[in-house]
Amino acid sequence: MDPTRIGIFDLAQKRMDWAARRQAVLARNIANANTPRFQPADVQDFGRTLAATSGVTPAQTQPGHLAGTAPNTAGLAPARPRTHNLDGNAVALDQQLTKVADTETILSLTTTIYKKYMGLFGMALGKGA
Repeated sequence: MDPTRIGIFDLAQKRMDWAARRQAVLARNIANANTPRFQPADVQDFGRTLAATSGVTPAQTQPGHLAGTAPNTAGLAPARPRTHNLDGNAVALDQQLTKVADTETILSLTTTIYKKYMGLFGMALGKGA
């Protein structure tokens, strides 16, 4: 096993990259809250991002094995219609700030999990407390 290619660390890195991209997009939306005709953007859901990057499918080693399952998209919420101000701006600050807080929580959780795993590896190597 290659210790530099541990799956949990790759997943954590992808999640942190996604959160950083989303924070940048949301910051741009908030910065343009008073720009006429500005339309807010958002990055695609992390589940979709992850599904697009992971090309792993189950192997059928026996004829009786199932082929696997398709990703479940039933839980995805449809995009809400955007409201427009008189100047054509569609940024709703309360929605943007809620997304910023949600992304911050995701980033904090991912960082905490990463640190815990690093602590476990340190303990396994005799370097932890």
